[in-house]
Amino acid sequence: MRAVGKGLELARQGSDGLQHYDPDRGLKAVAVAEAAERHYRRARDATRLLEAVELKLSEQRAFVVWWDSQDKRAGSRGVGKKVEFQTGNPTLDSLGVDKLTLHRWRSRLKDDATFQATLATAQARCLRVCEAYRGGLPENARSLGTGEYEWYTPAEYVEAAREVLGTFDLDPASSDAAQRTVRAARYFTKADDGLAHPWPGRVWLNPPYSQPDIGRFVVKLVEEYHAGRMTAAILLTHNYTDNAWFHHAARAAVLVCFTRGRIAFVHASGASASPTQGQAFFYYGTDPGAFRRRFADVGLLMVPA
Repeated sequence: MRAVGKGLELARQGSDGLQHYDPDRGLKAVAVAEAAERHYRRARDATRLLEAVELKLSEQRAFVVWWDSQDKRAGSRGVGKKVEFQTGNPTLDSLGVDKLTLHRWRSRLKDDATFQATLATAQARCLRVCEAYRGGLPENARSLGTGEYEWYTPAEYVEAAREVLGTFDLDPASSDAAQRTVRAARYFTKADDGLAHPWPGRVWLNPPYSQPDIGRFVVKLVEEYHAGRMTAAILLTHNYTDNAWFHHAARAAVLVCFTRGRIAFVHASGASASPTQGQAFFYYGTDPGAFRRRFADVGLLMVPA
């Protein structure tokens, strides 16, 4: 195991930026990460398994970005035409990467939002495998955004939202366990399908983070707010600023707070886990001053244009 760990450490020590990218080194790092992933999966070592998976996907993405940035020209070779590099640059064949593999990496990893979704899904799968065998989660496991309901908001942030809203009339995306902290007057579980009901009063929403669920919950929240059924609300999501649903939520909000650092969400087992990016709180209501005073220490406050 020590040798595998050393290999991972060496694989991380790559060149900086696209300008100095070395495809041979990058592909070797992918191979090392894949070997480490197999090893740590068998060992049920969740922390190192998550590191190996993130390294593998990051290196695959780096290769795609580098490849797509290269200067190519159309040339003929035998029958038909194919795309080749300018003279002196390597080809896919010489690097040992087939076109199908490149296409798969590109479709799953090149776009930032797709990369984050692929990474979150892979990490969630790793955690499920290790949890099934070890009965728990590593304290520093970096996985969220899976859309699963067993990840809860830490009490300190729930209480901050409660101070702003006064009380929670409804939590439309919750569970029995989450309500030990949220304590909403009414709540909907996954089985209740919160999207099928009206959302009256003051609402706390930490939605499922998988697509298309998160987009649907955001659209529902904005509709309820504009319809006047929801008098005030605080929404918590990851800061996926490149997603259409994020812009939809922000345009309707009175204030947005981008967290300083990442929130360590709480698993049903009691372990905590931080996602790979920061979070954002959205405020909807008629008392922005209360939100501003309470969340000024949480992060950067912004008024959507």
